[in-house]
Amino acid sequence: MSSRTKNGTLAMTRPAAERAVIAAVKLPAQRRWEVEESLNELEGLAHAAGATVVDRVVQERASPTPAFYFGRGKIEEIGAAAGELGANLFISDDALSPIQERNISKAVGIKVIDRTALILDIFAQRARTSEGKLQVELAQLTYLLPRLVGQWSHLERLGGGIGTRGPGETQLESDRRVIRHRVMKIRRELERVQVRRRVRREGRKQSGLPVAALVGYTNAGKTTLLNRLTGSSFRAANQLFVTLDPSARLVERPGRPRFILTDTVGFIRKLPHELVAAFRATLEELEDADVLLHVVDASHPAMDEHVAAVEVMLSELGVNDRPVLMVLNKIDRVENPGALAQRHDGVLVSAVTGSGMETLVEKIATSVRPVAITATLRIPHTDGAALARVYERGRVLSRRDDDGHVAVEVEIPEDSLGALEPYRC
Repeated sequence: MSSRTKNGTLAMTRPAAERAVIAAVKLPAQRRWEVEESLNELEGLAHAAGATVVDRVVQERASPTPAFYFGRGKIEEIGAAAGELGANLFISDDALSPIQERNISKAVGIKVIDRTALILDIFAQRARTSEGKLQVELAQLTYLLPRLVGQWSHLERLGGGIGTRGPGETQLESDRRVIRHRVMKIRRELERVQVRRRVRREGRKQSGLPVAALVGYTNAGKTTLLNRLTGSSFRAANQLFVTLDPSARLVERPGRPRFILTDTVGFIRKLPHELVAAFRATLEELEDADVLLHVVDASHPAMDEHVAAVEVMLSELGVNDRPVLMVLNKIDRVENPGALAQRHDGVLVSAVTGSGMETLVEKIATSVRPVAITATLRIPHTDGAALARVYERGRVLSRRDDDGHVAVEVEIPEDSLGALEPYRC
């Protein structure tokens, strides 16, 4: 933004941070602390998006109202409080219908969004690669489409004058058509992304290297763990949804089998379905993983709820049949790690200090180590690539160089034989 000074020159000014009121409805089946914890998370999301939370409201109701979700009286109270506090944004912790959004906005006189719109905004801010931006745009357009009626109600009429008589096309219909066309185009582009990812995954399979995929609640420390294990320098911060684009790196430890470690977008309670659908190309990485490393922030007071939310999401994605190794991270912030180990079956680590890394690598190696067989191979001297494959994929027990070929006895994963099968005795 810019403003003109007294002498007529332009000066750049930072846009003022939005001041938000956050609110939730507590239903009879919910416990108060669950609602408060969800609101705490919503406040963290608001801060991540750049807003300042000036008030938080919880209303206990038997059921939401069709018109406002909250009670009309409570909405009037919120409107009055927003005016006194200078708030210009209302955020509902639960999903609102387009009609409810419009009704609340008219009643309180400020912009109204729900948790879904807030998460979409954060994703839009954090997307860096072209693929990530496409996925976020697809989710935003899918979310926006049913809300166009409220945004274009003032234009929902036929034009007049020469050239506009007859059926014509309303502005609303035109915008719907444009958005649907853009959605189709993005989906075609993401299909090409899926093909490229599939090719890369096939390449990993052919390499014979097992894959471990990091999953977990947002801000559990997955990227810091990836950096610690691989020596990489991906951006990690104490913020929600820092990682949107998947990454893969090779993990090598002396005396341990090598494996590929992939990072994925973090999960969260009430994760918008639009995002899950849009990030399908990214989340497909989990389908081919040999083991899922469920990274948990062991210092978080809602750790058990975070674990449950991730397990539900894995089930929805259809990958809950994968072997899972729980990684209890951030134990440097836990007062009694021993008690934690007794209550949870997992590996205690600190990605920041490096504590527990060797134990974790050993557990991963045990989880992904393929079943090896012992085979005798006669490889012609002319096929140096095959001999190199033997040494790369297996453990040579004996070798004898004969005239025209090499006879080796090797311990090797059965699925790594591949092109070596013709040389098997």
